[in-house]
Amino acid sequence: MNRREFLKWAQRTTLAAPALTLGYGLFEASWFRVARETVAIPHLPAAFDGLTIAFLTDLHHGRYTSLHYIRTVVDVTNAQQPDIIALGGDYAHAHRRYIPPCFEVLSNLRARWGVFGVLGNHDHWYDSRLAKQCMRQAHVADLTNTGYWFTQGSSRLRLGGVDDFWEGSQNLADALGDARPDEACILLSHNPDYVESITDRRVRLVLSGHTHGGQVVLPGLGAPYVPSIYGEKYLHGLVRTPFTQVYVSRGLATVGPPLRIGARPEISLMRLTAAEPG
Repeated sequence: MNRREFLKWAQRTTLAAPALTLGYGLFEASWFRVARETVAIPHLPAAFDGLTIAFLTDLHHGRYTSLHYIRTVVDVTNAQQPDIIALGGDYAHAHRRYIPPCFEVLSNLRARWGVFGVLGNHDHWYDSRLAKQCMRQAHVADLTNTGYWFTQGSSRLRLGGVDDFWEGSQNLADALGDARPDEACILLSHNPDYVESITDRRVRLVLSGHTHGGQVVLPGLGAPYVPSIYGEKYLHGLVRTPFTQVYVSRGLATVGPPLRIGARPEISLMRLTAAEPG
């Protein structure tokens, strides 16, 4: 290849790169995966060792996220046969009219011990009352500032939830209920920034979304924008804090243009195990 041929090749490559990047971003936005994570939980009763929680968040049904896509997510989630399904909020995008059809599809979720959820900031923006009504109709237990005890013989495990950190008010005491210091509680909080305020060690694990894994993560540069006051700290994955730990899911849809780069959408499948003593 001589100099002239190289310059022509380089010019064509430079012109094609944006289109290729755009095409890949559109593809990745719907290329979801099942992200499997094993999480050690202090004081987890032996009766709950191996419990699985499928965590779905940030579905954002609307112009760019179709019901067909959500149905596929539901089918794949059911195929995992989780013990519990937890929903992390942001069910619709841009308008309240997208809330009922989203929950109509979500009503097909099936789990051994039920489906539970909380609201996100988008649900408050469009119509939180309607979202809660649709949750009830879809047989999704609303855990906003409350909780539920799962029992196995004399053992029990608490699943609680709090309202959105940006748009709601959080009542952790009601979410944890009468849990003792030697018991385990799992908490749903749409926004992981809330974890910074948790000092109650009964919260053994928090499940959050909201940040979309940055949605666009550039090699060597990171995510240009993360909706968190802590930057990329709660971008994705298991993050430990002084008092608890939080798993931040990349979620399943997008805000704005349907583009993802380096942040594949995911169904988060948590397997709980007892933490090692000490």
